[in-house]
Amino acid sequence: MIEVEAKVRKWGRSFGVVIPKEKIREEGIKENEEIVLLIGKKKNVLREVFGTFKFKKSTEEMLRESDRECWDE
Repeated sequence: MIEVEAKVRKWGRSFGVVIPKEKIREEGIKENEEIVLLIGKKKNVLREVFGTFKFKKSTEEMLRESDRECWDE
């Protein structure tokens, strides 16, 4: 099984993807042979790893608070 990134393109009234010839050779796929495609939308890796942050305080409030903490010494 191989993994290929491809763009979806309009093809008549349908959509299609083009599989690079090197990948076809690599997998030994022949013309008119049936294949199985596993389709998944490309994801934002950074968002998956770090998630999205939701803060209770505004950026301005956090900056003021950090200024106070730094100058308390």
